[in-house]
Amino acid sequence: MISFKQQIASMADVLIRNIDKKTLERLKERAARNNRSLQEELKELVEFHAKPDIEETRGRVNEILMKYKASGKKFPDSGDELSDDRSR
Repeated sequence: MISFKQQIASMADVLIRNIDKKTLERLKERAARNNRSLQEELKELVEFHAKPDIEETRGRVNEILMKYKASGKKFPDSGDELSDDRSR
């Protein structure tokens, strides 16, 4: 598990130059509507757009599933256990 101190140490700063004044104003307005500072709004936008897409996520899940199947392990069927719990 990564400690808070390690997370802080691994964060980077980004500088964006030559932003059009109209674009900057729209970003400031957006930040104000969301009750965030400009920096918080920009960070939110960057993080949102940097998330893995559905195909990348699906591929990663399939990789994990294939490794799990190759290990010979089986997922237990919890349906019967759920039914028993619900009938109590």
